[in-house]
Amino acid sequence: MRSVVLALYEGAMLFEAATAIEVFGVDRELARRWYEFTVCGPRAAWLGELAHVSTSAGYGPIRDAHTVIVPSCHDVDAEPPAAVVAVLRAAHARGARIMSLCTGAFVLAAAGLLDGRRATTHWAHAEQLAGRYPRVEVDATVLYVDEEPILTSAGKAACMDLCLHVVRTDHGAAVANALARTLVVPPHRSGGQAQFITAPSPVAGNPLETVMRWAIEHLDRPLTVRELAARASMSTRNLARHFVATTGTTPLRWLHNQRLALAQELLETTDAGIDQIAERTGMGTAATLRRHFNRVVGVAPDHYRRTFRTR
Repeated sequence: MRSVVLALYEGAMLFEAATAIEVFGVDRELARRWYEFTVCGPRAAWLGELAHVSTSAGYGPIRDAHTVIVPSCHDVDAEPPAAVVAVLRAAHARGARIMSLCTGAFVLAAAGLLDGRRATTHWAHAEQLAGRYPRVEVDATVLYVDEEPILTSAGKAACMDLCLHVVRTDHGAAVANALARTLVVPPHRSGGQAQFITAPSPVAGNPLETVMRWAIEHLDRPLTVRELAARASMSTRNLARHFVATTGTTPLRWLHNQRLALAQELLETTDAGIDQIAERTGMGTAATLRRHFNRVVGVAPDHYRRTFRTR
């Protein structure tokens, strides 16, 4: 069982803390063993009573935690408490996974954990983070960054994306997708998607909803941008513009991501062979599936199945 500790501090924001609790602190029996979750620090008792999770007034639980979560801070100009900086440095030194939500990146940066690393935060504060900590490679264009064992996320919705990404890494795509359905949030937005600085996140009824659903139901076919555009009653250029505004990526890249997501789910939940999965996902051949899967997911399909096979 992986132990997860939410490290509260003076000035920590409630929304991001609640996001972490909803994902890691509530066992919905989606996996054989969920996380052992603790909230520690100032006001932990109040939040723990509210959310029905274990608490600690001090930061002792961080000493043995597998994962430490740092929520956003109300005032990015304020120096984080020395006690928090110290325990984060110690946790990092022993190899713990540490993730910040939104402006919690300022706390990680103050502890020196982001030096020489790529990281993100809410786009409105990215320039300030880069100016104050020049050794941090700040990327304000993405939803989250996984620089294992340090992970950072952008604004409020992206905090949920990062938390689901961690669940997907720990428990597999099927569990993460089931949790997303329970929380009524998108099952998977990759970290490389844009923060939608000028375009808001899509809402129900967006002009691509119908064509996206149709494409997901026909991934076994060699779909083209022209075909998608015709179904959406748009020109290919207009379709591409809407896709970038809605998903942060191009139609072909979005299709590729959907094929890989389906491959993950089929590997976890079926006994289908690699050739069959390649055909059902539109990858064509097992060799093509293996090549793309290994490049994006980081392991071979067979290894992924052995790790996350749902029994």
